[in-house]
Amino acid sequence: MFDKVLEEVEQQCRAERIPMLGPNKAKLLASCVEKAKPSIIVECGTAIGYSGLWMLRVLKTLGTGRLITVEIDTNNAHRARDNFEKAGMADLVDSRIGDAAEVLKTIQDPVDFLFLDNNKDGYFACFKAIESRLTDPATIVADNVGRADQMADYLEHVRSNYDSETHWFESWRRRRGGNEGDNQRERRRDGMEISIYRS
Repeated sequence: MFDKVLEEVEQQCRAERIPMLGPNKAKLLASCVEKAKPSIIVECGTAIGYSGLWMLRVLKTLGTGRLITVEIDTNNAHRARDNFEKAGMADLVDSRIGDAAEVLKTIQDPVDFLFLDNNKDGYFACFKAIESRLTDPATIVADNVGRADQMADYLEHVRSNYDSETHWFESWRRRRGGNEGDNQRERRRDGMEISIYRS
């Protein structure tokens, strides 16, 4: 059932052009979770639950850990909750609605894994909001670092202060304004930044 739900969510994201990691990035994210074996993952930017499902599958396999996921769009948050429920993962998820930088200030538990995939210019604000609860070490994964100008403050901080590395991915997408049947496609290069936080 889990695989069926994940496939449906991926199809919905593609059909509705809802931003999602895609399988290659999702596999890297899952491997980071597997390596970290976190007690608490905080995810900024749930959308309809695609990346959350990938992380939850690892937590289920590990037999430990839970996910606190934050989404600003109420409709998407409810859809994600439904998807977690259908996938049999609802018991591992605390789904919250609101601006991530504000919601993160209310989390009191120690956090050993942070996944940033919300508004790019808000990454540093989210990091600062949760920093006092990050464990030593904690794994931080940030998506879309190919748009470095939008998160320059965040990247400057993690690259200057922690063990941090960029993983690059290439993908193809229809050109802006292109029609469904249009073969005009452009290569896009994007990355994920993986940082090991130390206090």
